Amino acid sequence: MRLTKTQRIAAIALVFAGIVLFLVFRPAPLPVDSGLVTRGPLQVVLEEEGVTRVLDRYVLAAPVTGKLMRVTLEEGDTVRKGSVVASLLPAEFDAREMHESTARAGSGRAVLDEAVARERSVMLNLDQARKRSARYKNLYSEGAISKESFEIAEKEAGVLQKEVEAARSNVAAARYSYEALQSHIDRQVSGKALNVLSPVDGKVLRIHEKSERVMNAGAPLVDVGDPSTIEIVIDLLSSDAVRARAGCRVIITDWGGGRDLEGVVKTIEPAAFTKTSALGIEEKRVNIIAVLKKYEPALGDNFRVQAKIVLTEAPSVLQVPVSSLFRGKSDWNVFVIENAKAVRKPVTIGMRGIWQAEVVKGLRIGDRVVVHPTNDLQDGMRVKTSD
Repeated sequence: MRLTKTQRIAAIALVFAGIVLFLVFRPAPLPVDSGLVTRGPLQVVLEEEGVTRVLDRYVLAAPVTGKLMRVTLEEGDTVRKGSVVASLLPAEFDAREMHESTARAGSGRAVLDEAVARERSVMLNLDQARKRSARYKNLYSEGAISKESFEIAEKEAGVLQKEVEAARSNVAAARYSYEALQSHIDRQVSGKALNVLSPVDGKVLRIHEKSERVMNAGAPLVDVGDPSTIEIVIDLLSSDAVRARAGCRVIITDWGGGRDLEGVVKTIEPAAFTKTSALGIEEKRVNIIAVLKKYEPALGDNFRVQAKIVLTEAPSVLQVPVSSLFRGKSDWNVFVIENAKAVRKPVTIGMRGIWQAEVVKGLRIGDRVVVHPTNDLQDGMRVKTSD
């Protein structure tokens, strides 16, 4: 049956209208961000802030209560072992305190005299016991006495020898105690300052109190140490810290210099501590101690740094942005952009870094994938990339 001209025009109009309606009402391509599957080096790291500290740090404290003389040293000054870093004038005694100190010194002197007398008495007994033992030895060899009598004499000499050694130790302890009590009084009488000496060669790291003032015994005065022995303290969540090992490579960044610094993990502290995060959540954290491979003179004590602990790394692997991965029912998946459509594909991943993950199976180099896929994105949906 042949269509009339009017029917043909109507049919063409209907087809054209259908095409127009399809183009007008079909869903617009979903705008997405995309990334490429590439090949290159990949590192699996733990990244956290760290703080430098001097390895051998000595906090010099006031040995007695007294007036601190003004400290003339400056922070950063070099000190030698045995050099004076601070001086204190012991607090002056009043009449009652002087009387008590003199009485304690007298008591100490009496204890010392008693210990000396005890030592002399025991030494005399030991001398007699040795002579008796020698005489019994001759008698025993001649058969004049029994073996038991000879052994008892030898045992008595041995016991007295131990008593002499104990008496000598008591004399030494009593003498040190008396000298300490007497020297305390002598300093009060002489009015001389008590010097605090540096135990090592190093630099002044911190001066807790520079001006003159009365300090209690045990109060910190000056911190001394060697800045070249720097270590870095990195605190991590305990769940992350168990993945680190002594000897792991450490990369120090954002420390203020123009290049990264290399270090290694020295030790992992065995005990965790509780720390409140910026969100107010209590966390269990562990200190990781790292040391630099090469001394950096620009770094000092208590400097802030950014540290990356390298758990594992590879020089060249196929990798995909971590933000493109999402979990399926039993495996990882990505959306690959093919012919302006998002095609869902399962993938097998290996190492997983902060930004990139290793692709073991499922993708090829050069594939373009959707990063940050939304819940609106479905398999086969048309997409439009922003780049």
